Amino acid sequence: MVSFLPLRQAVAENLHDGDAVAFEGFTHLIPTAAAHEAIRQGFRDLTLIRMTPDIIYDQMIGMGMARKIVFSYLGNPGVGLLRRARDAIENGFPRKIDIEEHSHAGMASAYEAGAAGLPCAVFRGYRGAGLAAVNPNIKSVICPFTGEVLATVPAIRPDVTFIHAQKADKKGNVLAEGIIGIQKEAVLAAKRAVVSVEEVVDDFDDLHPNLTVLPSWTIAAIAVVPGGSHPSYTHGYYIRDNAAYLEWDEIAADRGRFQDWMRRNVLEKSADDFAARVENLRTAA
Repeated sequence: MVSFLPLRQAVAENLHDGDAVAFEGFTHLIPTAAAHEAIRQGFRDLTLIRMTPDIIYDQMIGMGMARKIVFSYLGNPGVGLLRRARDAIENGFPRKIDIEEHSHAGMASAYEAGAAGLPCAVFRGYRGAGLAAVNPNIKSVICPFTGEVLATVPAIRPDVTFIHAQKADKKGNVLAEGIIGIQKEAVLAAKRAVVSVEEVVDDFDDLHPNLTVLPSWTIAAIAVVPGGSHPSYTHGYYIRDNAAYLEWDEIAADRGRFQDWMRRNVLEKSADDFAARVENLRTAA
């Protein structure tokens, strides 16, 4: 049964050292506040899963939390490299990490297979690409009906998935709208799911029935965190903070500057700080 909890408690009760965890969001609705809370709590040996790891995974990797990353794009969107991730991969700082790289189609299919309770995903993909040569989890099968050679990857089944969304109702159902990446499938594929939201409303009775609503039974915990996806955006609430992404490239380029920024802006802060960060970015709902 879903619980409404402070973010600190929701993270502590659902994330554990050694877990495979997805903090999913596709440019929009990135669960930054949840990632920062995980950093404050100091989890270790995590397998970080995400289609498009951006600066929150750069931060988690830079803080030594990751044992492995499973991904299909690794970068600071619109800017360039993830410098802390690159330092870990190339130089083992602050620790060596394993990598498992996929295409977007491969990752999306793997999440969908996990959500459906299947052991693997089968699809047309990786033809002419070199990923299969460096990723042993990419294999091929022959279709028993057509004889076609198809790609297959293991289903993604995180121990816990974190997402951010616009609203929850008082029954614990969650509404996500706007650009939706793989968040729904990532929740359905996980053993546990934690959702941070901008607000709680009485019900969704006045909303269009085709909006993306995750029913309460798919979710372990909901935390109300206004501004919780900053510096990404939440449709209808605030816009993307492009300056923060540009600034991150300079911060992450230097180990000492990175560690100082993390101390001042993450370790010494709390989820309550996010609302203030987005005040000048708010839009008309």
